[in-house]
Amino acid sequence: IEVSYSEVGIALCQRKYTLDILSDASLSDCKLSDSPMDPLVKLDNEKGEFLHDPEKYRRLVGKLNYLTITRLDISFAVSVVSQFMSAPRTTHWQPVLHIVRYLKDAPSRGLIFRDRGHLHIAGYSDPDCLEVTGYSDANWAGCPVDRRFTSGYCVFLGRNLVSWKSKKQSVVSCSSAEAEYRAMVNVTGELQWIHMLLAEIGFSVTRPSTLHCDNQSAMHIASNSVFHERTKHIEVDCHFVREKVNCGELKLVHTRSEEQLADIFTKPLRSGECLIFVIS
Repeated sequence: IEVSYSEVGIALCQRKYTLDILSDASLSDCKLSDSPMDPLVKLDNEKGEFLHDPEKYRRLVGKLNYLTITRLDISFAVSVVSQFMSAPRTTHWQPVLHIVRYLKDAPSRGLIFRDRGHLHIAGYSDPDCLEVTGYSDANWAGCPVDRRFTSGYCVFLGRNLVSWKSKKQSVVSCSSAEAEYRAMVNVTGELQWIHMLLAEIGFSVTRPSTLHCDNQSAMHIASNSVFHERTKHIEVDCHFVREKVNCGELKLVHTRSEEQLADIFTKPLRSGECLIFVIS
């Protein structure tokens, strides 16, 4: 990981590592892709022939997984192609090359952390400025193979992105509300961990974390203990979110789908929509 300092802030990227991936895949002179994944492509376990050299597929996908440390714009696409590591087919290989061609457009893209005045006394934190904010989203029944949903979240400390994830869940949800609520559980655990980490290094965050969700039903489940109609299939441990809301550690905020920043972790987006957090 390459780190650079300036008056703007601290920038992280993996430029050389990205160029090495392009070279290893023999795509240094390839045509560019304007998005990490074609929204019209639906991968499954049946179409296409098995690859003659599956290790080549696994090596390249493994390298792309490491690249998601700074390139969150490819997180969803890499999570999809990672699901076929055991028996990759020719139809899986092309989407992997699509990701690599997308990387060629701007290999130095990465993350930037700006000083926005969150800490104005060295060694001390301002509880009114140091705010932890999360965005949670889910793509209900998005996988054509097993109809499991993909959940995604991102967490900001102040206005700097510090954590994110795109992951297909291990259960099948019976409704979009249930899928969204399970996604909220994941980010709530992450928000709590970040609060504990900040306390461990000496920063006391007294304000409740803010969680943005675009599903009203999921928010009702977290706030209303008698909302039984949509909760009968949800496991008891998922009510972890409700507990945090009731004790004042978490504040839920409804966000319009158009403003849901976690969208890029749950579905393939068109060109330009995946560049919200990354820099060139």
